[in-house]
Amino acid sequence: MTIKQQLLQVCNAYVEKRILDYKNEIELIKESIESNDKGNSEDDDAGNGKLLNDLEKNNGYLNDARKTQEYLKLVKTNLLSPNAALGSLVKTDSLHFFISISIGKIELDNETYYAISLQSPIGQLLKQKQKGDTFEFNGTKYTVTDVI
Repeated sequence: MTIKQQLLQVCNAYVEKRILDYKNEIELIKESIESNDKGNSEDDDAGNGKLLNDLEKNNGYLNDARKTQEYLKLVKTNLLSPNAALGSLVKTDSLHFFISISIGKIELDNETYYAISLQSPIGQLLKQKQKGDTFEFNGTKYTVTDVI
């Protein structure tokens, strides 16, 4: 398995865990709402109102995570391009960036990589960069040493 395939696998596992966590949270909230409805003969809508609010928020997060999961399907690890694009591994003189989704630091085989999205500020700077190009981010200058 190539390093890009391994990085994509980490990204997919991250999103799958988020989806599972949101589904579990939604189930817990639904159970709480049901138990409130059964055990409460008084008008205690405040508790249910907050739970319904939490349910709506978590459903939104779940939908976002599912969209991210679909977006990851667009990442092609066999992409061969001299220009940085979705699916590229961009190595600089100090950091390595995997252009996919923003999950941050990934440790693999004693190397550190940063999974970033094209929409992120650094992703925007990296877009279309080639070996030998330079860019500056947060006051630090980087030189692209390789685009895989």
